[in-house]
Order: sequence, then structure tokens, then C-alpha cells
Amino acid sequence: MCRNIKTLHNFSPPATDEEVRASALQFVRKLSGFTRPAKINEDVFNRAVEEVTRAAHHLLDSLVTQAPARNREVEAAKARARSVRRFAPPEHHHGVATVASK
Repeated sequence: MCRNIKTLHNFSPPATDEEVRASALQFVRKLSGFTRPAKINEDVFNRAVEEVTRAAHHLLDSLVTQAPARNREVEAAKARARSVRRFAPPEHHHGVATVASK
């Protein structure tokens, strides 16, 4: 999955239209391989973003869960902590640097 596409389901407050569209844009960019399409592909690219946005809204509106809604600030703090761990310098054990496996 593209790391720039964020989970939008089950948040309080719910995802905004802008967040849903931004995720749709990232998805279409990933599929097409274009950050910005050539002029000849601009209409089809934009139409795809709008269609994916509508589908994402439909999905989010239709999903059902019994889990409590997630708090945006708590989830953002968790993401920052994961990022710190992911990009932290390698640990040293007995004078030898360990290499994290991917």
C-alpha cells in the first residue's frame, strides 16, 4: 500500500471530503505512475480521481464497526512513534552495528 494513503475509517470526527479526495488522488497517482499527468491524460486522470473519491465515500459510509472510533491525536502520536523507530540509527551491540532487515 502507498504509505501516503491513510486509513480514514472509524475516526472521530469522521474523515473530511478533502481527506477522502487526497487519498483518492494518491491512489490514482500510484496506479497511473503520474504525479501530474500530461495534458492529453489530464481529463481521464481527473475523472478517475473523482470516481475513486465517490467510491471511497460510498465505502466509508457503508462500513459498519462495533469498535470505538479512533482519536486522531492518539493515532498521529502512534504514527510519529513508529516513524522514530523506523528511522532511528541502528543499535550497537558489543561494538558491532546491527542491520535491520526489511
